[in-house]
Amino acid sequence: QVQLVESGGGLVQAGGSLRLSCAASESIFGIAAMGWYRQAPGKQREWVASIARGGSTNYRGSVKGRFTISRDNAKNTVYLQMNSLKPEDTAVYYCAAKVTVVPGPIDYWGQGTQVTVSS
Repeated sequence: QVQLVESGGGLVQAGGSLRLSCAASESIFGIAAMGWYRQAPGKQREWVASIARGGSTNYRGSVKGRFTISRDNAKNTVYLQMNSLKPEDTAVYYCAAKVTVVPGPIDYWGQGTQVTVSS
């Protein structure tokens, strides 16, 4: 069982930047994909970005060019660099891990970290 702990959230003005971190309790080398989801008040949780074991990344359209997902296998950590933040980015951000490439639900979730962007 993999434990995921997010950090780095906070309050930032529009146009500012934050870097979220997700520390895993064990090696993430063999995990098929790591990613970030977010949930804004009154909205469904939505996928934001993912990074596969081989390093390929994907982003939802609204964050392309602004957010960057990366991983450091030596530190068992995944990051989400968020630049040019907008008020609509305000949400609780969750780290997620999927052990295999087989389609299906997320295997592990972090506890979430709040990101608030003021206008």
